[in-house]
Amino acid sequence: MRFLILFIFLITNSFAEQQPDIKNLIINKELKKYENLSFLDDQNNQINLDDLNGNLILLNFWATWCAPCKEEMPSLERLQLNKNLDNLKIFPINIGKENLKKAFKFFEDLEIKNLNIYFDNPTTLAKTFNLRGVPTTILINKDGFEFARIMGSIDFDDKFFIKWLSSYN
Repeated sequence: MRFLILFIFLITNSFAEQQPDIKNLIINKELKKYENLSFLDDQNNQINLDDLNGNLILLNFWATWCAPCKEEMPSLERLQLNKNLDNLKIFPINIGKENLKKAFKFFEDLEIKNLNIYFDNPTTLAKTFNLRGVPTTILINKDGFEFARIMGSIDFDDKFFIKWLSSYN
């Protein structure tokens, strides 16, 4: 009986370590593939996600009027600088329909220097991903499949989240 209890305990703990304890992290039971996903950089150039296969992709949808977006953006920048996630490409995508000047001011006020600003214009990704609010983060694996999403803000500095994410890197 003790062996059985110990075995169940070890199995339960190993599964608990695989997924971080973040309430708003939703891990897909089935991977989702999307075709022809694109967005714009700050020079109005189109970025196509199909061109980024082979990389772990994080799409973070935000707006300048969003207080939780403002709160999480500095930790998102630190995630970009994490040397253990060198294959991670982060794309903060503004869906608030703000002009470029207002978006740059948002980054300047938060002292964000290591992330670029991207735009979903005209909100095709927001519709495709069926976003229900901001911030929302979509995680796409190296093969171009959505494997998880975060509904709402998180602390991207969370060591359990980073460890879990690095398993996909």
